[in-house]
Amino acid sequence: MSSLKSSEDHGKLLRAWQLAILRFAITLADADRLNVAALAAQVDQLGGRRAEGSLHFFRRTGTELCAAILGQREDSEAILNRFHTKIEEPRLKLAFGAVVGIGRAETIPIKRRPKLDHDLFRGLPSRKAQA
Repeated sequence: MSSLKSSEDHGKLLRAWQLAILRFAITLADADRLNVAALAAQVDQLGGRRAEGSLHFFRRTGTELCAAILGQREDSEAILNRFHTKIEEPRLKLAFGAVVGIGRAETIPIKRRPKLDHDLFRGLPSRKAQA
């Protein structure tokens, strides 16, 4: 039971980290970049205690993504594409792709409402008939 709860917590924290990256991509604010780093540290801690000198996947990945979003890396496009392909939530994937300019060629079917008839008063009695 506790492993299920831990798994749910890890999933929620991972989604929060992805949303923080999306928010940073939109705002480019330092406060949002720091939020990405803080959430990455929390996700890394859920993986268990590690030695201080060890690599931290989410911290490193978050730092790479923020630098790529800002265009500070030569391989920015590859980093952003790799992260984009790993996003499982369709709406988050679409939003991230739109913000960083990925996946514009992908078409997503949009349900269209049937065209409404513009004669709103057809079939109603005229005012003259009611008087």
